[in-house]
Amino acid sequence: MIKSMTGYGQSICQFDEYRINIELKTVNNRYLDTNIKVYKQYQFLEEIVRDIIAKKVSRGKLDVSIQFENVKKDDRVVTINEEVARGYYTAMKQMAEIFGIEDDISVSKLSSFQDVFTVEKKEQDKERISNDVVSVLNEALDNLTLSRKSEGERLVKFFEEEIVIMSDIVDKIEKRSPVTVEEYRNKIKEKVEEYLDGVQFDESRLLTEVLIFSDKINITEEIIRFRSHLEELKKLLMSDVPVGRKLDFIIQELNRETNTMGSKCNDFEISKNVVELKSEIEKIREQAQNIE
Repeated sequence: MIKSMTGYGQSICQFDEYRINIELKTVNNRYLDTNIKVYKQYQFLEEIVRDIIAKKVSRGKLDVSIQFENVKKDDRVVTINEEVARGYYTAMKQMAEIFGIEDDISVSKLSSFQDVFTVEKKEQDKERISNDVVSVLNEALDNLTLSRKSEGERLVKFFEEEIVIMSDIVDKIEKRSPVTVEEYRNKIKEKVEEYLDGVQFDESRLLTEVLIFSDKINITEEIIRFRSHLEELKKLLMSDVPVGRKLDFIIQELNRETNTMGSKCNDFEISKNVVELKSEIEKIREQAQNIE
């Protein structure tokens, strides 16, 4: 079943240190255009995310939002500079002995000296973060696919209805085509008889003229090709692989055959049917822009 390029998918998952919320929104586009919105400290994820998306989505403008929520703020590591602290402690003991004062050294006093502690930002565990994001992204992509398939089902129904309408119009054109030849024959005969006013004439010449006209306006091949394109269109609608570009080509061919039919047949009824046919083709062309 075909998929629409319009869809939405989301996945939220809670982990030990954060909650990841990924949203995917797609609209139609000729090629795959992925726009990723993520906090600066997580930009290392972009290449991974693009690679995964490219394997599951072939066309469309895709907006990706990756949010890390409820992040624990214990992202700093504090360590004791033992050698520095020991130096301060020894100096304070010596000071007490030299000046004969009470030795009241405490941890709080010792920790107030410069460089006793070193505060460093905890290094990101990029591998763990990447694995967490990949798992959430895959679920969001699955939900996006369901959304696009659902919209695709609606498009299939629309195309099936249009195929029936176009087939009916082509049937009318096919039935009308021989009638135009007969009408032309009668019209020519009436004019000749009126001009000759009862004088006998060679009807074989008239037949030759009618045959030339008939060959000139013959649209049998165009009708056969048009119906063949409709059958191919039906097959594409049931395909599980991206068919958007093939669909564009078939619609171009349908339009080409319709234009040829219109240019060959100098008949009001057929011209009216051709206009109707072109209108229906334009409808499916517009909807085809949204198919992957």
